[in-house]
Amino acid sequence: MREKTLLMLAIFSVCVLLHLLYMKPSTSIVSDDTPPVKPNVPSSSFSDEKEEQELDPLVPPPKANKRQRINWFRSKLPELEILNSTNKSKRLHERVSELHNKNCSAHFFMIWLSPAKSFGPREILAVDTLFTTNPNACLVILSNSLDSPQGHTILNPFLSLGFNLVAVTLDIPFLVENTPAEPWLVKLKSGDMDPGSIPLFMNLSDLTRLAVLYKYGGVYLDTDIIFLNDITRLRNAIGVQTLEQDARKWRTLNNAVMVFDPYHPLMREFLNEYATTFNGNRWGHNSPYLVTRVIKRLGDKPEFNLTIFPPGAFYPVNWLDIPRLFKKPNTTGEATWVEKTVQEMSKGSYMVHLWNKVTRKIEIEQGSVMHKLISTHCTVCRNIINSHA
Repeated sequence: MREKTLLMLAIFSVCVLLHLLYMKPSTSIVSDDTPPVKPNVPSSSFSDEKEEQELDPLVPPPKANKRQRINWFRSKLPELEILNSTNKSKRLHERVSELHNKNCSAHFFMIWLSPAKSFGPREILAVDTLFTTNPNACLVILSNSLDSPQGHTILNPFLSLGFNLVAVTLDIPFLVENTPAEPWLVKLKSGDMDPGSIPLFMNLSDLTRLAVLYKYGGVYLDTDIIFLNDITRLRNAIGVQTLEQDARKWRTLNNAVMVFDPYHPLMREFLNEYATTFNGNRWGHNSPYLVTRVIKRLGDKPEFNLTIFPPGAFYPVNWLDIPRLFKKPNTTGEATWVEKTVQEMSKGSYMVHLWNKVTRKIEIEQGSVMHKLISTHCTVCRNIINSHA
């Protein structure tokens, strides 16, 4: 009886989250020149976002110059617990090792540096589809906010179903120890470095994903991804985001999905690039453009054993075209396109990147590509959809 009650509570919790996902939001317009991630915008989508942004010590004051940012950062250093090891964060290795000892088919990592309440329907879908397509995998979410009673409640629908999942408080000093990024962190904490105009949590996320893959190996994933196929057999892989105009060479890679062995030499090169070329004022410099720079320079070395996947593997739809996947078909031609797109993605792609900054407020309409993909690639959410059919 107790197990049945827990299962019903889990399904009810996800039902509420999926209800929020399918609610129709206010209309928004995405222009062709809108970047997939806007600087100075935290990842919260709630009504008190402005207040949180003003209070968040990881978000610099707007329009501050270099000297003003340095002075601001120095004043915030005492409250930036995320930059230090604490009694709680020092359990990171113990807790990660405990999860990985469960004979995982693959080790996955996500990072969540926003408030726990911001971990909403889209992020729940990422976790759900991950375990649907990789049911024996282990997932570590590096997050101070989710490593809490509130976070346990949010993740309980998956925990109660027996999935291998844990939220762990981040320990950046431990992760960068004995890596090329350790001196960078020391300099940052000295208060003499310009943290940049981009919210620091974005750059810390870029650093953390590199460091955790270097230490433990496995798969790093952003939280705005819908899984379509099992990726547990991939090794030392990264995906192309954009091709050159002649489509014969890749132009830009992306670090939203990375698969690497522990202590892989290319990951060490990434960490070195981060530490020596850090720029907190240019979006993407420390993330997609970083991995692009390094792999263009070094990636063809045979010892790296690197596989560069074409866009269709991880990023089958770019951020300009992604809104179309959320719209229901209104004509026979559009319906045919939806069915063809669903079939092609289900067969030829490991996942779909949702480019959340573009699509977070776009309704997933019944009969759309996204609705069909979610309906066939979720565990709990599929049950809810079927029960309302």
